[in-house]
Amino acid sequence: MASGNASESTARASTRSGGVGEAVGVSPQTGQRSETADTLTLDGSGLTVPEIIAVARGNIPVTLDPAAMKRVQQSFDLLLAAAQQGIPVYGLNRGVGENKDKTIFSGAITPEARQLSEKFNANNLRATSAGAGPEAPQDLVRALMVIRLNTILVGDSGARPEVAERYRDFLNLRIYPVMPTRASVGEADITLLAHIGLAMMGEGNVIYNGRRMPASAALKDAGLKPLVPFAKDSLVIMSSNAYAAALAAFAVHDAEHLLAVSRKVVALSLEGLNGNIAPYLPAVNQIRPYAATGRAAAGMLAELKGSYLWQPSEQRALQDPLSFRTASYVLGTAEKEVGRLKKLLEIQINSSDDNPASIPGIAPLPGAPDQVRFYYVTSGPVRGAVIPTANFEPLPWVMPLASLGIALGRVSAASVARTVRLGTPEFTHLSRFLSPDDTTLAYSAVQKVSDELDLENQELSQPVLRNPIPIAGDIEDMGTGSAFAAERVLRLVDNLYYVTGLELMHAAQAVSLRLRASPGLALGKGTGALLQGFRQRVPFLDRDRPLTPDIQASYQFLRQLDGGL
Repeated sequence: MASGNASESTARASTRSGGVGEAVGVSPQTGQRSETADTLTLDGSGLTVPEIIAVARGNIPVTLDPAAMKRVQQSFDLLLAAAQQGIPVYGLNRGVGENKDKTIFSGAITPEARQLSEKFNANNLRATSAGAGPEAPQDLVRALMVIRLNTILVGDSGARPEVAERYRDFLNLRIYPVMPTRASVGEADITLLAHIGLAMMGEGNVIYNGRRMPASAALKDAGLKPLVPFAKDSLVIMSSNAYAAALAAFAVHDAEHLLAVSRKVVALSLEGLNGNIAPYLPAVNQIRPYAATGRAAAGMLAELKGSYLWQPSEQRALQDPLSFRTASYVLGTAEKEVGRLKKLLEIQINSSDDNPASIPGIAPLPGAPDQVRFYYVTSGPVRGAVIPTANFEPLPWVMPLASLGIALGRVSAASVARTVRLGTPEFTHLSRFLSPDDTTLAYSAVQKVSDELDLENQELSQPVLRNPIPIAGDIEDMGTGSAFAAERVLRLVDNLYYVTGLELMHAAQAVSLRLRASPGLALGKGTGALLQGFRQRVPFLDRDRPLTPDIQASYQFLRQLDGGL
């Protein structure tokens, strides 16, 4: 952990190595994460977006690294030591929100103080469980639980170890709290995540063994005792950005895959157009060295290795429409933005966004101001600091999320433009709407679907603008709309699979028409494989048929396509 400022030292021994044995973890020797069996060991560091997907969509179980659990215990012990020392701690011996001025208990944890704390924690979870539908899908619930569990294991939250163990149990036993999806203002997702704590207490509803049931019944069936939240447990469970981060992780994963398959589709579209490869040549990109653009161009040329486009053609235009010529810029920029978001999101999911932070093992520098020293426990067996933070602010990754949305809007517009051009004889010198004969209407109407989806995508690509209404007694007067923003990007990506699928339908039809006229026409190594695989799902349009099934089949084909094919 980096130094805070000149008045305090945050130096402490770090033992944040990963799991061992058959689990997925970080090797203490190499620091490299290794995936071997079907278990993920969480340790508060090194969690990746693919691992979140493996837990959320692949249902792999998790284990807890012993060293990380030791840090969790130390952070909790420090929290109690701060209370004993008389330090006012938000969410522990003081209320939350506007009620931060209310005392829950004073001094050491006596039986009476514990009873007061347990009552406060239970009521805090109940009162904060407030949201509107629709309900969160199970993969999203799994994703947010593994994210929150990993950030607890960082060891700065003040959570009891029992809370971490309960997250593990819910994941491994596949107990999914029923929770709404609309309530977060984007400064921690408290009103949504509180439902997780509600279920841990045996209240509310869950999905267990594929059935919706009361949480109390599920806990009993699973052999778990209801959690009795204590100390800072309720705040730990609900005050994090795990919900929005889970949505953003899905958006990153799906956008990466979409962009990988989009390169292949654009390359096939270029063959359908009989397009010019000049804008993608290394010499062109070297004189304007945007790395992401160069990578995208090189990837497209790799798909076209061996293609007829490398040979001259009298019908080939000197310059193609911009949607073809600038494809490497459009895709490369989107790939750059998703990479930037991924890097910042992985900081979020491997660090503490808790307020306050209970940081064991740090001490104030000599001569530190009294206000700084006030937060420190400097005597007794447990030492460190319990410091109020603003680490729940997700803006560092919400801004790149907005940039990704804008970039994906360009991807959508370019794809639709290419789709329309592929159906236009002026550009392809093929039949109108790619008809196989003079009587078939072919793709004369289907372009309206692309146009409508792009209309949605252009709206979804716009940044979420927040003009927050001060709430919670006027003390909470900022918001990022992080969950809403992430949900919009995720919807945009899903729409883009349809948009790109419609482009693929046109590209495949155009190439098939060229092959019918010239059976020996050479396709690229990548584009040839793409066309062959696609034709197993969507046959050549040799006569008019309803196209809705083709659109859905194209969407599913791209969703399931190996980006490295």
